[in-house]
Amino acid sequence: MESIKTYNNVNKTNPAMSFGISRTEDIYVKHQGKPDTPHRHDFYTVLLVKTGKGTHTIDFKEFKIEDHQVFFLSPGQVHQVIEEKATYGYSMVFSSQFLIENNIPLSFIDDLNLFYDYGESPPLKLQDNQLEKLTFFAEEMLQLYKSDTPLKDFSIGSYLKLFLIQCTNLCSFKEDNLQKIETGNHTLKEFKNLVEHNYKKWHATSTYAEALNITPDHLNRTIKSLIGKTAKEYIQSRLDIEAKRMLYFSDLTTKEIGYELGFSEPSHFSSFFKKCTGHSPSSYKKSI
Repeated sequence: MESIKTYNNVNKTNPAMSFGISRTEDIYVKHQGKPDTPHRHDFYTVLLVKTGKGTHTIDFKEFKIEDHQVFFLSPGQVHQVIEEKATYGYSMVFSSQFLIENNIPLSFIDDLNLFYDYGESPPLKLQDNQLEKLTFFAEEMLQLYKSDTPLKDFSIGSYLKLFLIQCTNLCSFKEDNLQKIETGNHTLKEFKNLVEHNYKKWHATSTYAEALNITPDHLNRTIKSLIGKTAKEYIQSRLDIEAKRMLYFSDLTTKEIGYELGFSEPSHFSSFFKKCTGHSPSSYKKSI
């Protein structure tokens, strides 16, 4: 049975709220420095780290918490923050509903390519002047959030857009052909959507390429140019992460998990998992 902790609402005391922001040092004090168990959110999360030390595990991949970082988490990603000392910075959370309510197209998030999925969630490193600018935006959002200013959500939405645009400008791929970027981003969004809805039954790149009316080679090249991994690698990452989640958080047997993920034989699932992780599913489950 699935036992992973999931936070469904941005604010558990007020489910109607669709945006929240806090100082990370206040969160540390509130929880007395004790880390939460691995969990996931049904909303977007942005962590701006001014200073900090510890680890941030996202979908079973561990990243160091260091000074001058920004972490981006998509809905559904499993993560855990373990701090060696209080992290100073900001934690921002917002739902798709917040974007809709503040006239921010849902495609805006996809176009940024900041919220990677399935093992591709490294933090963005910042220079001093970049940290200063992002801190200004975050502090403005925090003060607005605490205020009773009329139309404050619209103001927060504007600062959030500026914050995310500034971040994406710091890590954008250099590309002269802007039309190529736009076409590629459209393909990436369509591909990710197809994977999310079909990864348990479609394991082959050719199946996705056919659904998108392009060749597998073109799909691989397009996806790799945008996220640094081929379509095949992305599909495998999605299966790998889901397998780890099920091994970690459910009581299903390895055989049951394999069938749930679309493998016709348990040996095929074991071979796939070992190729991705270097461990058999059974040995991985014993180690966690």
